[in-house]
Amino acid sequence: MQTALRRAIMLILSGDRELIDILLVTGRMSISSSLLALLLGVPLGILLGAGRFRGRNALIVLNRTLMGIPPVVCGLLFYMLFSGVGPFRHMKLLFTVRIMVLAQVVLITPIVIGNMENYISEVADPIRETTAGLGVGWPHALLLLVRESLYTICSTYLLAFSRSIAEVGAVSMVGGAIAWKTNVMTTAIMQYTNRGDFTLGVALGLILMTLSLVVNSMVTLLQRRISR
Repeated sequence: MQTALRRAIMLILSGDRELIDILLVTGRMSISSSLLALLLGVPLGILLGAGRFRGRNALIVLNRTLMGIPPVVCGLLFYMLFSGVGPFRHMKLLFTVRIMVLAQVVLITPIVIGNMENYISEVADPIRETTAGLGVGWPHALLLLVRESLYTICSTYLLAFSRSIAEVGAVSMVGGAIAWKTNVMTTAIMQYTNRGDFTLGVALGLILMTLSLVVNSMVTLLQRRISR
């Protein structure tokens, strides 16, 4: 174990080409999917949190159900849609980074919506009363709501990014974990560990744990800032 750990550290410090490629693919997939999920999820979360319309509670229940969707089920759905017998086979997205991003967006967006809805539902009424007392219109109220939610939006993005880099089920099914193409940290750890190549697996595990520690520390700091 100590030998594998020492070799893993040396591999990280040496700038191994395969390791760097895996990190770049992981970064491309995680940043793209988390940003898209944020762009889709924040407006919908604000709508569910601040809106008062028929069917709102049903949509909240639906979103909370989607938050718990198993990644392998999402991966299976995309595989069936984009495989050689699927309706979208002509797009030829299977085993590419783009379909990995799409699968991640489906998994992460409900989490973004739920996190925003939970926060907005607590601050929407006081802001609505304040703006009504000042006699300003809904555009100003919406702007004030977004400003009050900036820290929450930032922490939500970090949570989405953290979920994205840790995902393995869906991305392995639709991406195929192809070396130098669609292999990301989580799939590479499984792949190389199964081969008995503990050095690269431990190196990727160390990087993944470090990233998770940094991201979660930032989320904790932002949440403390929000609670003040």
